[in-house]
Amino acid sequence: MRVELHDSRFIPDHFEFAAGTTVTFVVENTDPIDHEFIIGDEAVQQRHEEGTESHHGDKPGELSVAIGDTSTTTYTFGEPGTLLIGCHLPTHYDYGMRGEITITD
Repeated sequence: MRVELHDSRFIPDHFEFAAGTTVTFVVENTDPIDHEFIIGDEAVQQRHEEGTESHHGDKPGELSVAIGDTSTTTYTFGEPGTLLIGCHLPTHYDYGMRGEITITD
């Protein structure tokens, strides 16, 4: 699944997958600034918003994507519900750099 980081937005910014689906996200940063691609619930997003991790890439669903780079992460979706995507570099999340993933039965 391709995702573009452009104008401090995720394109697309909404996804829908069935529970149990494994997806590889190919995330391309076409902005002139670095970004993150963090998948998780509200608690995960809040932890990253307040956290001090300067680089991501070791955990499924967590990437740092430098200017002009393309990175991948593979994530398996569990129970039905909603997860969020966020970038937590300073002011990005508050600016609106977020998306949503709907997980269906």
